[in-house]
Amino acid sequence: MAQEQTFWPVEWKEGEPDLLVCMSCLSEAYRRKVPIPDCPTCHGVSTYEAFTLEAICDWGTEELIAKARKAHAEVSPPRQADMTVEQAE
Repeated sequence: MAQEQTFWPVEWKEGEPDLLVCMSCLSEAYRRKVPIPDCPTCHGVSTYEAFTLEAICDWGTEELIAKARKAHAEVSPPRQADMTVEQAE
């Protein structure tokens, strides 16, 4: 039975790139999160860099661009600072 992938949330500021690409294999892209404990493709640790979707489309492979587009379309949870007390409880 396959285990469900778990992630660490990544903080970002409005206007900053929020797609994280594994720089070891250039095969994985996630939005505002990174997998725990490592990259599922190459097992690299702490190898993620942030990019915009437009930047990834400029240099990425078709596979990476597809993953980035899928990740970009995902709805991410609100930042902790954006949550009200009622939402956090």
